[in-house]
Amino acid sequence: MPQHDDRKLFEFLVLEGAQAGLSWNTILAKRERYREVFDDFDPARVARYGSRKVASLLADAGIVRNRLKIASAIDNAKAFLAVQAEFGTFDAYIWSFVGGTPKVNRWKRMSDVPARTAESDAMSKDLKKRGFRFVGSTICYAFMQAVGMVNDHLATCFRYRG
Repeated sequence: MPQHDDRKLFEFLVLEGAQAGLSWNTILAKRERYREVFDDFDPARVARYGSRKVASLLADAGIVRNRLKIASAIDNAKAFLAVQAEFGTFDAYIWSFVGGTPKVNRWKRMSDVPARTAESDAMSKDLKKRGFRFVGSTICYAFMQAVGMVNDHLATCFRYRG
């Protein structure tokens, strides 16, 4: 479903990065703990995390304890705030990659759904240029699916609205 709340968009960005190399179910099971320890995904607070907070996150079994992923969440919060300052909202920036409207696909089989697209390639490239990390094209496409920028529900799915 289309998501336009900046804090939710930041949450999905962090969770998609944390999910890299893991199953989405693993991250879903840890989502509530992520919300608790990442201050409900307030990017201004996350951007100020220092070494003590990083140490406590690395010790928390309720999240993915990967130093690079934790550091990327902090760096991404800083980059996120810079995008908000430039564009007014992260929402305005990120939705520009699909022209502000969800791209509706009409896939018949799961094997038809791509892992990346030209739009996710462009998003990844621009996010990296702005200092974001753990934002490869495949992660960006999963993010686009999660926040409703693309509708990749199969045409036979009850959630599909073509």
